[in-house]
Parts: sequence; structure tokens; C-alpha cells
Amino acid sequence: MEKLIINGGNKINGTVRVSGSKNAVLPILAATLLIPDTCYIYNVPALRDVYTMLELLKYYGADVEAGECLKINCSNIQNRPPSAMVRDIRASFLIVGALLGRFGRVSMFMPGGCKIGQRPVDLHLKGFGALGASQSLEGGIIDISGKYLNGREIYLDFPSVGATENIMLASVTAKGRTIISNCAAEPEIIDLANFLNKAGAKITGAGSDTIVVEGAPALSGVSHSIIPDRIEAGTFMLAAAAAGGECRIENIMIDHIRPVMSKLREMEVDIKEEENALTVYADGIVVNTDIKTLPYPGFPTDMQAQFTALMAKGLGTGIVNETVFENRFMYVGELIKMGANITVEGKLAVVRGVEGLAGAEVNATDLRAGAALIISALAAEGKTEIGNIHYIDRGYEEIEKKLSALGCKIKRVKCP
Repeated sequence: MEKLIINGGNKINGTVRVSGSKNAVLPILAATLLIPDTCYIYNVPALRDVYTMLELLKYYGADVEAGECLKINCSNIQNRPPSAMVRDIRASFLIVGALLGRFGRVSMFMPGGCKIGQRPVDLHLKGFGALGASQSLEGGIIDISGKYLNGREIYLDFPSVGATENIMLASVTAKGRTIISNCAAEPEIIDLANFLNKAGAKITGAGSDTIVVEGAPALSGVSHSIIPDRIEAGTFMLAAAAAGGECRIENIMIDHIRPVMSKLREMEVDIKEEENALTVYADGIVVNTDIKTLPYPGFPTDMQAQFTALMAKGLGTGIVNETVFENRFMYVGELIKMGANITVEGKLAVVRGVEGLAGAEVNATDLRAGAALIISALAAEGKTEIGNIHYIDRGYEEIEKKLSALGCKIKRVKCP
């Protein structure tokens, strides 16, 4: 076990480069199972979730060579019984769509991941069923069988990212046309569609609320670079806003982070845009605003905790309305230990800015909560110790090294 020790009160200055997107690379890694050939994937972040997914690919027989370029060959994979590793990360369930499309049958445990609320797989199963797959559940294992999948029109009751991706994977090699309506429009969906189209799939509409998949007879190996991580970019923007200073953030796609930029500007943070970079100029003082999380292109739920942490020391009162996940305020108690004045009632959090925060011993309750604690610690006076940082390692590549390079006093230590 490890923890992060942060001595706050130091301004951020310098340049940081954003890594590849966690939420884009995981479905693309699952998609390689559909391709009986070699894929070359670039800009892959070194994250716990990525390592877990690669181990899952190896479990099914994939040949994986890591390095600057990730080389994956799935020519000789086998449809094996489910592995307990799928309980470690939510994205493991994306393997179901890929294996169903490749073999016509798959067995899988329910997925794991951060406990930020109920995230049932009913929409995934609804999509598989519409394609013609039968399903049964016994002993915590879902068995799905659909030797001959046929394209259908599928309406999602909620624009679930995971369900959209899984149905795309299962329908890529199905017979005929699949139309996914009310689907997710996140940039990571577009990246998955681009990867699959390079391999020979016929997918249109990614990035809109309707995706059309024309079944392709076969897929072949491709070379692909993962898009930058918009959540990591937003986290560094908020870290600079909280601590103050001047931070240039490189390797970003501006359009992907406009909701975050808009809210920061509402909070009177100065941001200069460039083509693939931006610079945040901040004095460590922000004016609180209201936030409501929504599916893309609305404000991302994955940035909610970080903004709440930023507002904890802001001027005035802000209201945070979490509409996506019901348990995403579990971290608030940890911020209160640092002196924050936050009241939670159901899906609403009222954040009353305080004059200052103080370092404390706190624990990450999930991935984005861990990032929120880092932001508060950078703005606080004194030393903060953050435990349960395995959550943070699931989504941020060497965050302590990147922040240290920006002048932050942060180090990773072994727990006694």
C-alpha cells in the first residue's frame, strides 16, 4: 500500500503533457479481440486499468508486446471461462461484446470498478438480445449465446457509454444493419469507431445520438493512436486554478474540454487557447458557480468531484447537481476533514467557500475523488496525506511526477 504526501501552498508553474485517454484505450483494447491480426496502438497510458485489461487479453490468448507502441495479436485467442480479473475494472465487460462478435458465445462475471453508484448492464444485455443473443444468469455468471447475430434497431433508454460501445463491438460483424438510437456521443465513442473503421468496419454517426453499423465480413490489423485524456487535462486545469500560477497543458483536443473551460471562465479563471494546448493563468482565487452533470456534450460527471474541491475554497456558494451517478459524493466527508463547508442532500451538494483549507489525513473513495483530494491538498495549508491511491493510479499516469515537475511538493511513499 502507498499514499501521497502533499505540502500545499505552492503555485503551479510549467508545462505538462496529457497522456492518452483511459476511457478511449480500454474499449479499443477490448476491440482487438475481434481482429484476427496484429494491431499497433500508440499513446497508451501506463495505468492500472490498462495493465488489467492487457492481462485479460493475454488470458484469452492474445500475444501482447508492450513498449512505446503496444503490439497486440489476437489471431489465436480462445473463448475461455470467465476470469476473476473482470471484477477489478468496469471496462472488462466490454470484452463481452467483442467475444460475442468473434465466437458467438461468451460467459462473464459481473464487472467491478469504482463504487460510485448503480451501473447495471441491463442496457448492454438489451442490445445483445436485440441482435439475437439468448442470455442466462447462474452463480453470478452471465452466459450469452448468439451464433448468428442480425442487425436491428436498438433504442437505449439512457445514453450509456458502455452500452453504446458494447453494442458497437457485438454488431460490427453481425449480418445486416444495426441502428443504435439515443446512444452516447462522447469523444471516446468516436475514437472506438475510428479504430474499428480502420480495421474494416462500417460505422457512421459516431459522435451523434444515432450510430449505424453495417455488418462487415472480416476485420484486419490496424495502426492507431489513442486520443488525449480530456479528464486528465481538466484535472490539471483545476489544479492550476486551485493552487494558482501559470500552467501550460499540451496534447489536448480543445473541443473535448469546452464544458470545463466554460465553467472555469465563469469562475474568473483566465485561459488562453492554442490549437492543441492551452495555458491557465490563476491567482488561486475563484468565484463559485453552479454545476449540473450531463451526458456529453454536457458537463462531465468525471469532473464533478474536482470542481467541488476547487469551489471548497472559492468565493460564495455553488450548487453541484449530480444527475448521472447517485453515489458520487462519497468523497465529501474527506474534504470536510480539510475544512470544507459542503452539505449533501440526495443528488445535490451545496458548497460554501471557506477562507482556507488545512492539510489532513484523507482517503480516496474512487478514482475522481482521489483527484479531487489532490486539488484540495495543493490549495491547502500544511501537509495532506492521501490514502487508497490505487484508485488514482487507475486513471492518472504518474500524476505525482507530473505535478512535481510543475513545482508542487508531492511524493509517493510506502505505507508503514
